[in-house]
Amino acid sequence: PLRELNLPFCAPPTEKTSFFAAIIIVFDLTDVASLDHTRQWLADALKENDPSSVLLFLVGTKKDLSTPAQYNLIERDAWKMAKEMQAEYWAVSSLTGENVREFFFRLAALTFEGSVLAELEKSHARRIGDVVRIHERDLYVTEKRKRTKCCA
Repeated sequence: PLRELNLPFCAPPTEKTSFFAAIIIVFDLTDVASLDHTRQWLADALKENDPSSVLLFLVGTKKDLSTPAQYNLIERDAWKMAKEMQAEYWAVSSLTGENVREFFFRLAALTFEGSVLAELEKSHARRIGDVVRIHERDLYVTEKRKRTKCCA
């Protein structure tokens, strides 16, 4: 089924906040038909989102229930599908926890990075050496970083 997360988990975008959407398309690694449905799920999700402003992920679940031979076959197809969708592919197991934490850390890191870059771009302060301070959900450049004698 299609899962959509809009990050950050706060109010809709305003002039002061950035808003990034992540489309996470989840399929069952033990069911080849579910992988076939991912194209339609992505098309449905992109009707509601600008393709240029979302992070796309294709996530195969139930990795622990697949035989090695079955897993190798469907994973090959999943990688092809992810490439076609221009999505990042992850295989996870909710039962064993394999790759679950890593996937959500990756999602959080990419979302945070996108938010920071958007704020820097908006403030025209995207220069090496600028210091970004985070205070009450506002990102802003406050000063140039001072050079130390050791790295001059």
